[in-house]
Amino acid sequence: MQYWRRIVATLVLAVAVLTSASASERKIVWKLAMTWGGTLHPFTTSVESMAKMVETMSDGNFIIRIDSANRHKSPFGVLDMVKAGQYEMAHSASYYWKGKDVNLLPFTSMPFGMTAPEQYAWFYYGGGMELMQKAYAPHNMYSFPGGNTGAQMGGWFRKEIKTLEDLKGLKMRIPGFAGEVLAELGTVVTNIAPGELYTALERGTIDALEWVGPGMDIKLGFHKVAPYYYTGWHEPATELQYLVNQKAYEALPEKYKEMLRVAMRVAAYDMYALNYHESSEAWAQIATEFPHIKIETFSPEIMNAMKAANQKLLKEMSDANPLFKEAMESQAQYLKKVRVWTKMSDFDYLKDNL
Repeated sequence: MQYWRRIVATLVLAVAVLTSASASERKIVWKLAMTWGGTLHPFTTSVESMAKMVETMSDGNFIIRIDSANRHKSPFGVLDMVKAGQYEMAHSASYYWKGKDVNLLPFTSMPFGMTAPEQYAWFYYGGGMELMQKAYAPHNMYSFPGGNTGAQMGGWFRKEIKTLEDLKGLKMRIPGFAGEVLAELGTVVTNIAPGELYTALERGTIDALEWVGPGMDIKLGFHKVAPYYYTGWHEPATELQYLVNQKAYEALPEKYKEMLRVAMRVAAYDMYALNYHESSEAWAQIATEFPHIKIETFSPEIMNAMKAANQKLLKEMSDANPLFKEAMESQAQYLKKVRVWTKMSDFDYLKDNL
């Protein structure tokens, strides 16, 4: 009898071990909602790459299914959908949420702020990630860097912008804090979903828009309607984001959490490299195929007015929002230190080798 008891006990233990192993390796299926349409490369390519890495590393046990804005029909609703648990993840940009929570605004890009390498250094080693998680904690979600565009161009305009008067009454699509700055100068600012930009410009709903840079802009055809293409000031390092529902993330096995973190980080930086490459290719295309495009830079008068409005608004917003102020002070302090190295390593080299 003792012998059979030992056999039964061994079998029970084996079943328990197998059941435990099976549970830990159970297939997990998440859904991710994008702000972008399904063909908006390289934003969508980055998300697809991230999901593929997670699936490969998990031996097919962690699947992330992607819904583009064409499918879920709410490009600017993805934050609420992740918050509610309708989707476990989203891919978007933090500055789209300024109307919901101004404390989320600093984690995409700020006018006259950090370049992409400076911003990545701040996120991962200068306290930026900790501040971002602090800002998103009230929304029961995490935010992770989701891919950088690098410095963005200042926009496509139907007419040349020579003076501050030319900005007054101008209808322009421009998101984030830059929109607040231009509104201060009399521009009529709006935000339009990416899939509707060309139509709005073509039909005259707007007079100007900014999108990203040559690599993405040329494919959307803005140059056919607005030939004046201005260099940037407003988004020197535009970091997209992965939004992750906190409850869903905490329920993941630890190894899946690590797989997800690694995949997001690799895909994010790869998007930066790919977009940089494609912008250089598109710039060469502009020179040979679209000579009617006029590359312009805003005048010193306009730039100085933008900087003054930017500082005024930063002070007002910081005075009213302690967490926003904490993030902006952190960026300013880090930028003061890192910009010295940027100047030595990049600017001083380039000015002698162009």
